[in-house]
Amino acid sequence: MTKADPQSLSRDDLSLTVAFLIALAATLGALFIGEVLGQMPCTLCWYQRIAMFPLVPILGLSLWRGDGMARTYGLPLAFAGLALAAWHSGLYAGILPAPIVPCTENGPSCTGEAQMILGLPIPYLSAVAFAAILACLILPKGHRT
Repeated sequence: MTKADPQSLSRDDLSLTVAFLIALAATLGALFIGEVLGQMPCTLCWYQRIAMFPLVPILGLSLWRGDGMARTYGLPLAFAGLALAAWHSGLYAGILPAPIVPCTENGPSCTGEAQMILGLPIPYLSAVAFAAILACLILPKGHRT
């Protein structure tokens, strides 16, 4: 029997690291858009931030401590965030009949060119980020060694 290399990551650790990096990138991106570029998020974007921002310390601490609690705390947030992002994306695409109510003339708009990154609308990017985090948290079947 060979010993596991302490420097190598298990499949769980690798997927948790990827989920952490996705959550960190999404959080830093949202903060950059809001604080540096000065673009206020709409109400649905705020709700998605509420689901995304806590994932960074939850996933990071779980990865650092190796306690395996990332799924327990991270999955509900990621599912809620994906549901919100899917709803927001459906409204943005016009698939859902209701207009994007929080995006009014007096508030921020999710339909402007300023709300695109690399040609993709922010609601779509949010949905992809939450879906990727969910995949990273759900798919690994291994365990820490």
